[in-house]
Amino acid sequence: MPKVSFNNKNALFFPSLKASVEEYFKTNNVQKTGNVQLYLKTVVLIPAAILLYVSLLVFPLHAATGVLMSGLLGFTLACIGFNVMHDACHGSYSNKSWVNDTLGLTLNALGGNAFIWKQKHNIIHHTYTNVDGVDDDIAKSPLMRQCSTQQWVPMHRIQHFYVVLVYGISSFAWVFIMDFVKYFSRKVYRTPLQKMKLHDHLVFWGSKVLYVLFYIVLPILLVGAQAWVVGFIAMHLVMGFTLAIVFQLAHVVEETSFEVVGDDDKQIENEWAIHQIKTTANFSPDDKVVSWFVGGLNYQVEHHLFPRISHVHYPAISKIVEAKCKEFGLQYNSMPTMMSAVRSHFRFMRMLGMKPAVAAVPAA
Repeated sequence: MPKVSFNNKNALFFPSLKASVEEYFKTNNVQKTGNVQLYLKTVVLIPAAILLYVSLLVFPLHAATGVLMSGLLGFTLACIGFNVMHDACHGSYSNKSWVNDTLGLTLNALGGNAFIWKQKHNIIHHTYTNVDGVDDDIAKSPLMRQCSTQQWVPMHRIQHFYVVLVYGISSFAWVFIMDFVKYFSRKVYRTPLQKMKLHDHLVFWGSKVLYVLFYIVLPILLVGAQAWVVGFIAMHLVMGFTLAIVFQLAHVVEETSFEVVGDDDKQIENEWAIHQIKTTANFSPDDKVVSWFVGGLNYQVEHHLFPRISHVHYPAISKIVEAKCKEFGLQYNSMPTMMSAVRSHFRFMRMLGMKPAVAAVPAA
């Protein structure tokens, strides 16, 4: 595993930015963790998911209604991931660790695993964002080519079409394949997985068994195998696509940059915070509806700089970040609407699908 470092020796940008953000919270006497806005989302989204789940199993529904409600359940589960799980697993939902740990398990209720996700996302992705060869989020080659340093294969010519299906089945693959690959290989892509305690093993297997019980066995017993399989597919297609597209819009777009590391150690020329600025993009910052549903993840620049601050504060501190970027001559990546970000993503995927003049050398 190569060592990747940043040139933080003479870092000026982040200390200045951090001081300004700290001053904001001090002046306004505001806690960095969640507030009533976040708690309200929790008491809306989690009961909504439970209500949809119970309704699908208990009430006789027309086939089309069942499919629509299953898709809505998938969307609601994705929103729980964006709003509740994401803050909790970052430790920004509450200043009480037990609250964060408990609500972080909503990820397990979605079929994932909080222990593995925290290392994959909090440690690896947030430290080595868009670093080909380390960041597991862009390690989908050869299925998808997400940056120019990844090897090109002929099927990439149409990847901007088929990635829609890939995104749709991504949550199914995550729950039933990728978690187990990481668990048994003891690695997240090329990075060794932290040692799991007995409790972590029990939670991993216990939650997977419960997922099978509540999402497969019980529905088949109550509504039958045919209705279950259609609803299960609808739920995962919507949940997978919703989760995938929101995270893709933050990093795999025309506005962001990438680094690559092979087998040798590498020092990235920028300080860590500037690397985050260059590799991350916001979208639809003025749309309060989008912000509500995606849990502030349309403010990915702020999230990557301050992952321990709850997303409910990102609209306010985004003004500080943007001003500080202007002061230091850094481009602040922000697309005005969600659709403009979607178009940027698919244009970028189409461009990466074109055969390069010189074949890219794989990172490893």
